[in-house]
Amino acid sequence: MNQRCIDIHSHFFPRNAPDFAAKFGESSGPWPTLEHNGDGTGMMLLGGKPFRPVHSALWDPKARVAELDRNNVSLQIVCATPVMFAYGAPAEQAAYVATAYNDLAIEFANESGGRIKALAQVPLQDTDLACKELTRAMRAGCVGVQIGNHVGNRELDDEGIVRFLAHCAHEGAPVLVHPWDMLGGDRLKRWMSAWTVAMPAETQLGIMSMILGGAFDKLPRDLKVCFAHGGGSFPYLLGRLENAWHRRDIVRGESRHPPSKYLDRFYVDSAVFDQRALRLLIDTMSADNIMVGSDAPFPLGEENIGQLIRSSPHCDSNAKEKMLQINAAHFFDLTVIK
Repeated sequence: MNQRCIDIHSHFFPRNAPDFAAKFGESSGPWPTLEHNGDGTGMMLLGGKPFRPVHSALWDPKARVAELDRNNVSLQIVCATPVMFAYGAPAEQAAYVATAYNDLAIEFANESGGRIKALAQVPLQDTDLACKELTRAMRAGCVGVQIGNHVGNRELDDEGIVRFLAHCAHEGAPVLVHPWDMLGGDRLKRWMSAWTVAMPAETQLGIMSMILGGAFDKLPRDLKVCFAHGGGSFPYLLGRLENAWHRRDIVRGESRHPPSKYLDRFYVDSAVFDQRALRLLIDTMSADNIMVGSDAPFPLGEENIGQLIRSSPHCDSNAKEKMLQINAAHFFDLTVIK
């Protein structure tokens, strides 16, 4: 049976995005824009240069809902493409950008007939402004927030970011952590290595920051956090990290417990694209902490949303139902549609 699913990780970009380059200047950018080809396809530009080929489901709610119907997706969560974060701009500009994009994301969702919900973005470089926009966006209709896994050299255990995450817990705002601004430099320009190598590493660094940096020990247990892309390289390298934690004091950082003791503190999505990887993910995180994440509608997202879980030979129907819908419904306080 082609079970319904809730997709918690997809992206959008507004059809007519504000011209932030004209408003703030390119020195605060590079700013993303959208170039339409007139045939339902287009190109995202970054600083006026080609960034990513896209199609109408990125900006057209009707086209997006048609894709949801084809994939038996009952509800989808949309969020900004990370190049929209504006973490490198002055904080006041980033706050303006976040408000504009959040209102456009809510508008996108409102045109879907209830099939789409929006995550907010915030000016994470300024904790007070980030908290203020998170509260406003949640009141306006967002169901959570997406953040990058770092802001410059500030990792997720940074005092200001931990304070923002505590505010998310207070507001009941689930958090999706997405890798961005990848490490590696020129060595990663071939073969989309930033996507295939550095993104998983960035996600692992984010998880490690929250564990070894003591963030999970400081934050309330009711904070809901999900890491994109199956937790990146973390599940595969957990044994390596665990071994180092026990054998070298300098690895332990501020954490009170070994890394494996924190696996119930966060969720991951299912964007791993391989049954062997999914099996490892289930063995590591359990089916209780995994949700469908497609990375749609980008070319390297899951083409048939939820199919990796639906076709898994490694788990029973109850585990599949948890990963397909039940966990997401709990995480975002949504209604499961049978």
